[in-house]
Amino acid sequence: MSLLEYSEITEKKFIVMDGAPFEVISAHVFRKQQRKPVNATKLKNLITGKVTEYSFHVSDKVEEAEIESREVKYLYNAKGEWWFCEAEDPAKRFKVTAEQAGPQAKFLKPNTIVEQLLFNELPMGFKMPITAELRVTEAPSWHQRRHRHWWPESHHPRNWRHHQRSPVRQ
Repeated sequence: MSLLEYSEITEKKFIVMDGAPFEVISAHVFRKQQRKPVNATKLKNLITGKVTEYSFHVSDKVEEAEIESREVKYLYNAKGEWWFCEAEDPAKRFKVTAEQAGPQAKFLKPNTIVEQLLFNELPMGFKMPITAELRVTEAPSWHQRRHRHWWPESHHPRNWRHHQRSPVRQ
């Protein structure tokens, strides 16, 4: 494992702090007036999912996390459990909770290959595909779409009250 200087801590890198793995969500090196530069970061704990802000100073060094990944195939979800198997061996199945699968998992279709992230052999989460092919199963008819307006019924022009100007009193 290599040590990173404060300026090498950039977005999408994985680091270890206090024995826990973190993903760097954002990083910005700046200098306040005459002071030394600081790297202000937002870090996501890969175990708990909690996001925290942390400032690294010039003298700080941090260990880079060795995150392994393996390809797994999404099978199905039922009762809050998401079932996956190893991409090359469907007999090796495992389940994760909805929290572990993440909010993007709802867009997965069966038999989609995703990357599972591992830290010290422990599952940390998934790297989901950027795109998904979805099919429209229901949509309003052409007539309904053509006659729908952007304003809500209460603000429709036919409900506008034209206010008359009150006479100016002298």
